[in-house]
Amino acid sequence: MSATEKPVSPGTVPGRYSRQVLFGPLGESGQRKLMHSRVAIVGMGALGTVLANHMVRAGIGYLRLIDRDFVEESNLQRQMLYEEADAAASRPKAAAAAERLGRINSLVEIEPHVTDLNPSNAEELLTGVDLVLDGSDNFAVRFLINDVCVKHGIPWIYGGAVSARGVMMTILPGATPCFRCLFQQPPDQGAMETCDTAGVLGPIIHVVASCQAAEALKLLSGNREALNKGMLHFDLWHNFQGGMDMSGARREECPCCGQGQFDYLTAELEGETLQSLCGRNAVQIVPVRPRQLDLEELELALRRSGSTERNAFLLKYRADNGLTLVLFPDGRAMVQGTADLAAAKSFYSRYVGM
Repeated sequence: MSATEKPVSPGTVPGRYSRQVLFGPLGESGQRKLMHSRVAIVGMGALGTVLANHMVRAGIGYLRLIDRDFVEESNLQRQMLYEEADAAASRPKAAAAAERLGRINSLVEIEPHVTDLNPSNAEELLTGVDLVLDGSDNFAVRFLINDVCVKHGIPWIYGGAVSARGVMMTILPGATPCFRCLFQQPPDQGAMETCDTAGVLGPIIHVVASCQAAEALKLLSGNREALNKGMLHFDLWHNFQGGMDMSGARREECPCCGQGQFDYLTAELEGETLQSLCGRNAVQIVPVRPRQLDLEELELALRRSGSTERNAFLLKYRADNGLTLVLFPDGRAMVQGTADLAAAKSFYSRYVGM
């Protein structure tokens, strides 16, 4: 909240929400519920930025932003909260988005987390909220979200967009099929199109995220009866939109919602995790245990053999061999310029150790 903004009393609905309050199914009662709601968004890329924009402007009380990445120039075509200056400075998406959103609505409490969502931190990051919104563009992450939300009874809204196509579904633990009822396991790496391999048309992002946001407002305002009961599909290029009835898709034998097995949440991390980032010619490295890196000290050592850039959230090192190492304070890193896991691990180990 800014120094000039006055605190809102429990029974007051600020005038900035007046047009939303006039919408009959919402009204003042629904708006007050929104103002006391807590939402987490996983992924602050294309979908996540549109979702966050809608949530903040609608007056959600608390917003938690979770993203591991930093802004690049190629993001600006579709990721609406970022500017050229963010890309030039390699600002973490969660931090850059939080700053921009705070200027849009200073009444909303915004908590950014510049981190990778994984089994060791997922319960901490995804609990204590009323709703989780999926902007991850990542199947493995969705299975992890699903495990946490089913275990703790937290609704979440799945969304995906690639090319000119999109899909969306609201998942209510105990009432609807869970994500694992529909997709029994993540697809193999590279088997599915992504924005980085097939591209994406900007408008489909807004269609999918706006439908997710509308579902969120229904749920958080107490209008569950208005929720969509199935999975929505869109193809803007071929002029198609439709829905698929999911009422009979819940499986008693589902390992997650049927048997209470949370395999993706309980997966043990052994050694460092290396993941080739599809379509980006880059590898992410996550140490099994977070480690505190002194980025200032590392910069002094690294600048002897290449060029460096550092901000409050990361250190970027460009080596003479054409590879770029992006280091975060918790030991996480991205190696850009190769998709080879062994080469990335060797490069990381040379300068940071394992």
